[in-house]
Amino acid sequence: MPMDRLTLSKIDEELESSEVSALCFLCRDVVNRKRLENVVDGKGLFVRLEERGLLDNAAFLSQLLQTIGRNDLVNLLRTGHRQFTETDANPLLSDYRVMLYEIHDDITQENLDKMKFLLENKLGRAQTEKCFTSLDVFAAMEKKGLLSNTNLNELCGVLKEFDLQLAETVHTFVESNNTMFLGLQSRPSPQPIINEQNTNPRLQPCLSVTESQPSYPGDNVFSDAEPSAKRTSDDETDFYSLTHKPHGLCVIINNEDFKLNSRRGGSHEDERALRETFTALGFNVDMHKNLESAQMKSLLIERSRRNFNNEDALVVCVLSHGLKDCVYGSDDVQVSLRDLTQPFTSLNAPSLAGKPKLFFIQACQGSGYQRGSLPYIPKPEEANEPPHLEEDAGPVQGETVPWGADFLLGMATVPECKSFRSTKTGSIYIQELCKQLNESAQSKDMADLLTVLTRVNRNVSKGVFLNYKQMPEPKYTLTKKVVLRYV
Repeated sequence: MPMDRLTLSKIDEELESSEVSALCFLCRDVVNRKRLENVVDGKGLFVRLEERGLLDNAAFLSQLLQTIGRNDLVNLLRTGHRQFTETDANPLLSDYRVMLYEIHDDITQENLDKMKFLLENKLGRAQTEKCFTSLDVFAAMEKKGLLSNTNLNELCGVLKEFDLQLAETVHTFVESNNTMFLGLQSRPSPQPIINEQNTNPRLQPCLSVTESQPSYPGDNVFSDAEPSAKRTSDDETDFYSLTHKPHGLCVIINNEDFKLNSRRGGSHEDERALRETFTALGFNVDMHKNLESAQMKSLLIERSRRNFNNEDALVVCVLSHGLKDCVYGSDDVQVSLRDLTQPFTSLNAPSLAGKPKLFFIQACQGSGYQRGSLPYIPKPEEANEPPHLEEDAGPVQGETVPWGADFLLGMATVPECKSFRSTKTGSIYIQELCKQLNESAQSKDMADLLTVLTRVNRNVSKGVFLNYKQMPEPKYTLTKKVVLRYV
């Protein structure tokens, strides 16, 4: 639902010109810079954000206003915006651009003059004279290629000449990013770099790991597909055995309220649907609400130490905000998908070896939107030609989740994209998942879980949400079929 124009107009009236300039600077990574050049007031900026789909809910504008310290306008926004449909993205401003704004906020007029003097030879006198704030200087440096999120040496060197503390801010940002990339090169499955004492999500990088990363010499490799050297007769069947009552444990983590004034309205409906569905399917439900990142990881590690010898399966459902390869704790700190699955591999939970481990994640995996296209029907003369396929997004990256056998990860959306949730009836994905699980459990066709998830994909993909599409994505290494029936 588009944001209320009256509320936006009130916010525009309260914004000073310098604050509008700061907001435009913060948006330079999500809105084309030329589109921002002629923006002189809040209304002009709101139009640009609306064009990019960034005003479909209040979250992104709220974070912008929080960054420049206008919490009074955040409260106005929260009061005036009635949000019926949301995404589970945690819309983040660029770490790099927020860092630059924080430096700008601490630069005195005297130090601004020094900065302009030190950069005059590289920016040119005419360009330097047009810079009235440090944000203008940063923008000019970017235009000249002297500054970017991967090129901060020039800025750091200039800051060292008059403010070592500001230079250290840049240095810390660089070190954080260097550590992230070094971790990718040296470890096969690095943990995300998280400072548990810092709850600012803008400073928490999420690491992506590809299958091509080298392993440490001497690492032992454990496969959930081979819990022992000798296979039993049950392993030769097509179906996982679900004979115990109850079948196993279903852990549900519902992060509905977040520290940065963010609430996932309607998530309680997903919690209810999952609890009722998996109870009916024969699982003991273990319910948890609003867990911080450390609590989420601690909970799953603790549950992995459980004796699963008299249980057939594990289910873990996480409802939260998210980005690619991670979800958020209620403290707005990232938890990687690997942290969710790794405790339950055969190495860490041997009594689950050879048993299905099912994970369902309701969270965004990026800030992009899905759109739809009509199917292409080839002309008769093209029917026998080999397809000519190209990648516009660069090489395809490997999965970030370390797969052992018998895992399934059901994602609400594909990487880089948002998922949608009604604040009244719950998320599109979880509600459809529960509907299809319940229908399958009562039908005579004995549909396995992958068939059920294909139906979920089909029905969700047919919908249109805020003029966009959603495409769920199951990932799995199941070695048999999972058939869930009412107990």
